Amino acid sequence: MNAHSSLAYAQPAAPTRTPRAAEYEVIARITRRLSAAAARRQADHPGFIAALAENEVLWSTLAADVAGPGNGLPQALRARLFYLYRFTAEHSRKVRAGAASAEVLVEINTAVLRGLRGEGGAA
Repeated sequence: MNAHSSLAYAQPAAPTRTPRAAEYEVIARITRRLSAAAARRQADHPGFIAALAENEVLWSTLAADVAGPGNGLPQALRARLFYLYRFTAEHSRKVRAGAASAEVLVEINTAVLRGLRGEGGAA
């Protein structure tokens, strides 16, 4: 091995992430977008609706995952996460109609992030 190839192998370009870390990163990114978009809802309504839709896709994906037979989470946690998907879908409709705030959606995502970090309050 020459000096350049050993250096390339010694310093990976990106650290290896666990699936949990990747999930955390995705949820955190979507939550930040939703929170920022909610703050500027009046100035950028299309951007707000896009962030809301992205959050709905996230929850739809999570629901499909927890409903699958290969999901290894405890049944009670899977049921709570699926309930949160249903709540999120219904609440998002109310937010789009102007009858509710997106704040509770951000709070739900934040609670899930705390759970992924092992701080409790995941659902």
